[in-house]
Amino acid sequence: MKFHSTTLNDAWLIELEPRGDQRGYFARTMCQEEFEKHGLINRFVQQNTSFSAQRGTLRGLHYQTPPYGEAKLVRCLRGAIVDVIVDIRKGSSTYLQHQMFELTDRNMYQLYVPPGFAHSFQTLNDNVEVSYLVSTAYNPEAERGLNYRDEQLGIDWPIPVTVVSEKDSSWPLISEHTQPLY
Repeated sequence: MKFHSTTLNDAWLIELEPRGDQRGYFARTMCQEEFEKHGLINRFVQQNTSFSAQRGTLRGLHYQTPPYGEAKLVRCLRGAIVDVIVDIRKGSSTYLQHQMFELTDRNMYQLYVPPGFAHSFQTLNDNVEVSYLVSTAYNPEAERGLNYRDEQLGIDWPIPVTVVSEKDSSWPLISEHTQPLY
């Protein structure tokens, strides 16, 4: 695996290094030693998968509040997505900055999202499958989100949003939060 730093503190784009032969390929997607060497959380307690039938589907921007903040290791297994993360750690020098990453079944990139980041993705084609590991189990009381249309975030989604859940479209704007985000 090759670890590429991003413009956001503590987030990493991870490039798989497939080894192939006549059978196909093999690649490590997670290695405790490699993650530890880069100072990343290397214990994951849950693996999630999502399937989105329609191009333009948006999921997020989700996060969990402390002490349930979660690291995620996100990979697109079928199709293509634009993955967006927002640093919501108040003391961070990249606070409220975001970055977009294209993750596809062809480029085989993974995104390491540290605790204290809101996470979202938009599908770029139909029939997309995404899988991700999380370091903390889901806790409904700790679940929060940011509104994907919040102008303060300045996210320019690459294609029109075609499908979004009622919950995701009703997350508050940053200006409406009365407590620190994280």
